[in-house]
Amino acid sequence: MKFMRTLLAAALVAVLAACSNGAQDSAQDAQQSADTAQQAADQAQQAAAEASNTEANQAATQAGAAADAAGQAADQAQQAAAAASSATTDTMQTSAENAAANAADAAGKAADAAKSAASNAADAAKSAVDSVKGAKKDGGGH
Repeated sequence: MKFMRTLLAAALVAVLAACSNGAQDSAQDAQQSADTAQQAADQAQQAAAEASNTEANQAATQAGAAADAAGQAADQAQQAAAAASSATTDTMQTSAENAAANAADAAGKAADAAKSAASNAADAAKSAVDSVKGAKKDGGGH
């Protein structure tokens, strides 16, 4: 009888661990997206610093905001994963897993927005550099 209780307890722990893995995976995905968004924001800020024009600065600001949003979503996913691991009912478990998945999706979208803004900043920086080169070339002969 004692062996059976131990076996059932071990099975329950294994089932709970398996259930919370979905939320934990979502939290990890969200964290990766937040890291990607931060890298994109850093690239955008670097491009804006090189170009120092309004378009590049705006894109860098947008990338930074998107990175912040991704970080917040990653935090929410971590909280949801923690809630999933301590959920006492199936409904709570499902709700927490859904919250983690939604937060991971939000982080992914924010990372995409940050990458897009970084690309816009890089394009604006390249355009500014090309304009400066063109101006030097046109004005160089005077």
